[in-house]
Amino acid sequence: MADALASDAEIAELVQAIESIDVGDDDKVGTLIRRYPEDPRLHFMQGSILAGKGRAIEAHKAMSRALELAPAFALARYQLGFFEMTSGEPERALSTWGPLLAAQRDNYLRVFVEGMTHLIRDEFAEAIARFEAGIALNNENIPMNNDIHLLIAECRKLLERSNGGDDELSATSLLLNRFGGSGTLQ
Repeated sequence: MADALASDAEIAELVQAIESIDVGDDDKVGTLIRRYPEDPRLHFMQGSILAGKGRAIEAHKAMSRALELAPAFALARYQLGFFEMTSGEPERALSTWGPLLAAQRDNYLRVFVEGMTHLIRDEFAEAIARFEAGIALNNENIPMNNDIHLLIAECRKLLERSNGGDDELSATSLLLNRFGGSGTLQ
């Protein structure tokens, strides 16, 4: 099985290559996937790169493959669910996130998913509270906290807006349009 996964050095080199260009290097990821087709980290990285390029269907397929290979890959599960939510598929996101809700109560990904669940229901104050609690717990993935801070800022704007009256579109729909919008279904 050791040969089925890319080495730490290969992953580090790939991450460096991805960070050195604007849109990611899916050629390098593809090369490593052909060499290590059972490595879920590579499929996850490929999905992230493809999502960044707006290639939603391919991104979803790659991220889903990462979870097929490693169902307990919590970060990949969270990111796939977030991708689905921002692609206008909240039910699919909730299904993807389901196993994360079984994690310990002090697991930051679980708490972020609880926030996302409130967000989907346009419960902005509750979403903000869960997001802030998740940030307080997250010492593992600090860049994710920055993303959640952006969501909190948008939720606060929408909370103020929703207090002003009813809109034709839900506030969550308006928020999600800012973060995504390419569906993943064919």
